[in-house]
Amino acid sequence: MRVTARFLPACLVALSALAWCGGALSHRAAGQESGKPQSLFNGKDLTGWVTPAGKAIFSVENGEIVGRTRGDLRKNEFLVTEKPYRDFVLEAKVKFKNGNSGIQFRSKRAADGAVSGPQADVANGYWGLLYEERGRGILERYPEDKAKELVKNDDWNDFVITAKGKHVTIDFNGTRIIDRTDEKFADEGVIALQVHVGPPMEVRFKDIEITELGN
Repeated sequence: MRVTARFLPACLVALSALAWCGGALSHRAAGQESGKPQSLFNGKDLTGWVTPAGKAIFSVENGEIVGRTRGDLRKNEFLVTEKPYRDFVLEAKVKFKNGNSGIQFRSKRAADGAVSGPQADVANGYWGLLYEERGRGILERYPEDKAKELVKNDDWNDFVITAKGKHVTIDFNGTRIIDRTDEKFADEGVIALQVHVGPPMEVRFKDIEITELGN
């Protein structure tokens, strides 16, 4: 069919509208995809994580990540995500047996495996603590007596860490324990699970999911 000149503007308008709708739909789909929770642990092995070189500290047992030491560490060691993350909601369940542990976020891994950056502490006497590993030390603390009441001893404890820009919140077993805006927080960094120097220890993690947030 021959299209006459007087029909061309209408055709172009229609085509432009279709192109705009298609672009909007694709952007919407991309936005929905970026906001989808993604598991950081497949329940079978440590694919997607960087393990401490030459040390069998982290393993997988019964669908759980286990950090276990014999008390002979010379420095704190970490299981680190291969990928860095910017703005996100991180959820994890932690069962603590003994020792000292933590969940690092927006952190940096050095060549020797050391990790620096903010950490949600996991340890008796330190629950409810936001600590900066290899940095400023204690940044903020929920009252120790109240934090102790939230702990589920010998059971799974829920952490939800939200980082958006320079604002970070940490919820522990359904209670907001940290709400901090800090211009010194890095804009992006790895997630890491810690085992600490000192006596033999054990800590377990499962159901580790991250939802990346758009701008």
